[in-house]
Amino acid sequence: MTFFEELNNDNITGVAYKNINIKKALLAYFANSGNSTIADLCKELALSAPKVNNLLNELIADGLVKDYGKVDSTGGRRPNLYGLLPESAFFIGVDVKQSHINIGISDLQKNMVKLAEHLPYRLSNNQESLDELCKLISTFIEEFNAPKDKILGIGINLSGRINYATGYSYSFFHFHEEPLSKIIESQLGIKVFLENDSRAMAYGEFSSGVVKDEKNVLFLNLDYGLGMGIMLNSQLYYGKSGFAGEFGHMPLFKNEIICHCGKKGCLETEASGWALKRMFKDKITTGSSSILDLKAENIELEDILEAAQNDDTLAIELIAQVGENLGRGIALLINIFNPELVILGGSLAETGEFIRLPIKSAINKYSLSLVNADTQLKISTLKEKAGVTGACLLVRNRLLSLS
Repeated sequence: MTFFEELNNDNITGVAYKNINIKKALLAYFANSGNSTIADLCKELALSAPKVNNLLNELIADGLVKDYGKVDSTGGRRPNLYGLLPESAFFIGVDVKQSHINIGISDLQKNMVKLAEHLPYRLSNNQESLDELCKLISTFIEEFNAPKDKILGIGINLSGRINYATGYSYSFFHFHEEPLSKIIESQLGIKVFLENDSRAMAYGEFSSGVVKDEKNVLFLNLDYGLGMGIMLNSQLYYGKSGFAGEFGHMPLFKNEIICHCGKKGCLETEASGWALKRMFKDKITTGSSSILDLKAENIELEDILEAAQNDDTLAIELIAQVGENLGRGIALLINIFNPELVILGGSLAETGEFIRLPIKSAINKYSLSLVNADTQLKISTLKEKAGVTGACLLVRNRLLSLS
C-alpha cells in the first residue's frame, strides 16, 4: 500500500498509523526546512537512524522523496541529502467569483505549475450552477498532463458561511443533507475541501504575499460583498463554528436598505461592490454623467472599476465615498484587534489609491490614534491569484499536516 493509499485509509491503526504520522512529519520537515540528512531528521523528530532510514526508503519507493546524493563535508564520511520530489503530488485550488472562476494547481513544494484565470462562470444558488462548476474543474483536470492519482485534493473557495471542518456550505448549494464537499467529491473522484473565499485569499497572502514577519494581520476582501480573514499569532482564526470574519454585517448605518443577510444597516449596504453598483445606477438615473451612460441598465461592478481607471469622475467620486464608509468599519476593527497590518484585497482594492486614500483618511478620523499608529495599511500583492494560492496551500497542508 502506497503512502497516498494509507493516507486515505480510515481503518489503519497501531504501528502502521504511527508510521503514517511520522511520514507526514518527515514531509513537513522537508517542506518547511528544505533538504536534510538522516542525522538532522533524527535530531528533529527524536527517532533512531534505522527507523528514519526505513521510512525514507518507503517514501522514496512511493516517489515522494528523492536521495539527492552526498552532501559536502569538511571531514569524515559524507552523509546523503534527502528532499521532496516536487512533481510527485499536486493540489488544485478553485476560487469561485460572481462572474468567473480561477483554477490553479500546485506541486508538493508550493510551485504553481498551471493556472487558468477568468474562466467564464455565473455563480447562482441552483443545481445548474453547481453542475457547471464541477464540469469546469473536471475539464481543467483532464487538460492537466499528469496522472489523476497524483492529484491529492481540491480546495474550493465560496463566499458566505462555510464550515470547513464539516464540508457544509450554508450560503450556496445547500440542497442536500450530505456536506457539499462530499457531493462534489462524488462527481470528481478526488478529495474536496471547502473554504470561505476571504479566508483562503487571506491565507494565500499570509503565506506567499505581502506578509513578512507580521503575526497579527487582517485581510479584507473588498468585492461585491465584504469578507475578512484573520491571522492571530500566525494562525488563521475561525471562531467556534468557522464563521469568523463577517465584518460586512456590522450594523453601522441607519438606513432602510436590506442587506443580502436579510437585515438592515449593515456595512455592506454602504461600503461594498453591491453598494457601489447601486449608488452608481442611482446617480445615472438622477442625471449624473459618466462614460458608462449608454449602458446604465447593464452596468456591472467591473465596468465601474474600469471607468475609474479611465478617469471617470463619477466612478472615482463614488469609490471614494465607499472608501470613506469602509474606513469607518476598518477603524472599528483596528480598535478591537490592534493589528500589525491590514491588507486590502479583492476587486475594489485593485483601484489602488482611489480606494486606499479615503480608507486611510477615515481610519485616522474614526480610530484611536494610539492604536492605529502601529498598523500598516497595504494593498494585496497576489491580487487575483490570492484565492487560488490559498486554496492550494490549505488543501496541501490539511492533507499532509504541514504548516
